[in-house]
Amino acid sequence: MADLDPPLGVAQAIAARAGPGEQVEAYVIRARETEVSVLRGDVESLTVAEQAGVGVRVVHDGRQGYAWAGSLEPTVLDETLAEARDNARFAARDEWQGVATPAEANSVEPPTLALWRDELGAVPTTAKVDLALALEAATAAADPRIRGVESATYQDAALDAAVANSLGVEASTRRTSCSCGAVALARDGTETRTGYGFSVGRSPDELEVETAAHDAARRAARLLGAVQPPSQRLPVVLDPLVTGSLLAIIGGALNGESVLKGRSMFAGRAGEVVAATDVTLVDDPTDAHARGAAPYDAEGVPTRRTALLTDGVLDGFLQNVYTGRRCGAGTTGSAVPASRLHPASAHAHSPCAPGRATPRRSSRH
Repeated sequence: MADLDPPLGVAQAIAARAGPGEQVEAYVIRARETEVSVLRGDVESLTVAEQAGVGVRVVHDGRQGYAWAGSLEPTVLDETLAEARDNARFAARDEWQGVATPAEANSVEPPTLALWRDELGAVPTTAKVDLALALEAATAAADPRIRGVESATYQDAALDAAVANSLGVEASTRRTSCSCGAVALARDGTETRTGYGFSVGRSPDELEVETAAHDAARRAARLLGAVQPPSQRLPVVLDPLVTGSLLAIIGGALNGESVLKGRSMFAGRAGEVVAATDVTLVDDPTDAHARGAAPYDAEGVPTRRTALLTDGVLDGFLQNVYTGRRCGAGTTGSAVPASRLHPASAHAHSPCAPGRATPRRSSRH
């Protein structure tokens, strides 16, 4: 198997090596990334890199082992499968462990999503550098109170990913993503404040450089002269970045694994009113405009729109195959791979609402 084989072919070949009574799953990625950072009109750092990785999961007699490698060389693949098998020997037996079955993978139709942009590969690196430089200049000029730009960056990634298991479940996806961001420094006398602005898309022509620059400058300048108010009850309008941080905390508690481990304040409260009646929260990886949109999750199960809160009522939780089986709710197609398998700039598989369920991994390491 050559390193240039498509990710699905690599995953299928590994899954086909399952032994008697053994379940094997392989998740394979190949990505090309660009990262640019500029400072004071010059390039501070520039990285153009290609990387690949594989995560192998083996389940035998209810015992699960996992291993990861950052190469698709044949000898490395052999070693990774052997390590996953060895790790399974030291894991505790769990009757709910197992890879996705065809019935679970065929429970819903996968969404049709246009996540790949050929034009990203046609953009020269010099144009990406120019975009970062333009962002820095626009941020500095956005407000007279801006005295400097702490950082201005551009990132992109083209990702091919595939998963296959020994029960016949397989899926693949391709996606591109790019982003730019700036941190502005606003100063008034001896007081200095910072603000962040960004824009995301799937190709550079979808990025809104002026908007990112304006947001960074506005967030920095509006903090000048800010003081801590006295404690009181009053309506609060949150900045979208603050709202996102708040949702990340809440999203973690709406994860099936958090519920099973007793780490969620929502455990056992499905069907109850847990928020204001005008609050509705949905996890929707089928929205092509979302940064983490994807047709399949990391176990080869089709993604779907999942209601978490409706008019303040707790509808349920995000589940992968393991958590869905154990709690009896079934998977919601919300599994994500181990973090090492995704380039940070690829915005991979973390749909717009946070708190995606993570495949259960066991290892003696």
